[in-house]
Amino acid sequence: MQVSDTELPDVKLVYPTRHGDARGWFAETFNAISFRAAGLPDSFAQDNQSFSARGVLRGLHYQLGEPQGKLVRVLSGHIWDVAVDLRKTSPHFGMWAGFDLRPRNSDGELEMLWIPEGFAHGFVVLSETADVLYKTTRGYYPQGERCIRWDDPALAIRWPLEGITPAVSAKDAVGSSLAEAELP
Repeated sequence: MQVSDTELPDVKLVYPTRHGDARGWFAETFNAISFRAAGLPDSFAQDNQSFSARGVLRGLHYQLGEPQGKLVRVLSGHIWDVAVDLRKTSPHFGMWAGFDLRPRNSDGELEMLWIPEGFAHGFVVLSETADVLYKTTRGYYPQGERCIRWDDPALAIRWPLEGITPAVSAKDAVGSSLAEAELP
């Protein structure tokens, strides 16, 4: 497994090793010992999977009280995934980074995104459909659920929406601005 830094400290791209031959391939996508050695969490509390059509935009979600770290993996399709640093004491507070995620990147490698606690998370589907699987370090905590608007001008996220009108849930459409958000 390889782990690469991104422009946001603590957000990492994770590349599991694939072992293949003429029959296909095999990969360990999670191994507690390997993850611990790489400085990543070695246990997760919950797995979530979503299926979405082109243009569905989910986020920007986070939880208060019981924050979640997320290990995001695309099983099919193509998404553009975003992490926003909400840690008030971070020098990167309010900064975001976006990532093209597919089942395999352009080099044929498996690719996952690690988003630690203290970050908001969202994505938009760029393919016809997408299946996204993410492991979380804590379970869903409804009382702590929060959302920052995906189109908050203060964040100025450059979503790749050429020709796409984003479809957002009613809950996400009324998310807070970063300035008004209740933060961890």
